[in-house]
Amino acid sequence: MPAYKAARTIERSYREIPDGCYDKVLVVDDQSPDNTVEVAKQLGLPVRVHPKNRGYGGNQKSLYDWALSEDADVIVLLHPDYQYAPDRVPQLIEPILSGRADFTFGSRFANGGKPMEGGMPLYRFVGNRITTEIENFCLGTSFNELHSGMKAYSRRFLELIGYNEFSDAFVFDSQMVIRAALLGFRIEEVPIPTRYSDDSSSVDIPSSIRYVMSTFGVLFKALIDRKRLEREYLERSNAIGL
Repeated sequence: MPAYKAARTIERSYREIPDGCYDKVLVVDDQSPDNTVEVAKQLGLPVRVHPKNRGYGGNQKSLYDWALSEDADVIVLLHPDYQYAPDRVPQLIEPILSGRADFTFGSRFANGGKPMEGGMPLYRFVGNRITTEIENFCLGTSFNELHSGMKAYSRRFLELIGYNEFSDAFVFDSQMVIRAALLGFRIEEVPIPTRYSDDSSSVDIPSSIRYVMSTFGVLFKALIDRKRLEREYLERSNAIGL
């Protein structure tokens, strides 16, 4: 759980994860100004706190480093702001456990999903649609959504993708998906409900525009650097014997 100002929602997010589908729930707090850390500790969750705010991508890097050091085989990214459905974690990890996928993500548009009925703001809906369609065209993919904050990865995927090279900002998510698609990892969408509430975090319009523009920049740079990325991927594979 990459935590930032989640004091009001982290307990619900944690308690709705179905029993038996996880071994540990790790929390990294990115210098929340509220009592997120105290609430997480009261729940008995292991918590690490950044000495200074690193950003959303930086928080994920800390979490994945930590999870890999704990010998995790499957790593799930679940926001503690209760925007994504914790009860769908078993469906998210099933394709990885069965060997069908290296990387899965919760899709609010899959199977005819209607995110706006779940409270998705119009500007988020439009931004998601535009960026997803352009990315699909450029990557040769056909996903319903490419901008979800609920994801699961195999250990092998995280060891090979090179995530520590990515941004510490929100565009980290786009870098992960774009590189995964370009390198031919097996990616699967898992339908999830859309849930926005007053407690859920949501970036504002200027931040959303910056995210979209950053995503396009990352996409075009990755397409230009594709051969280099493939070469580095092979080097990492050879280095760890995969």
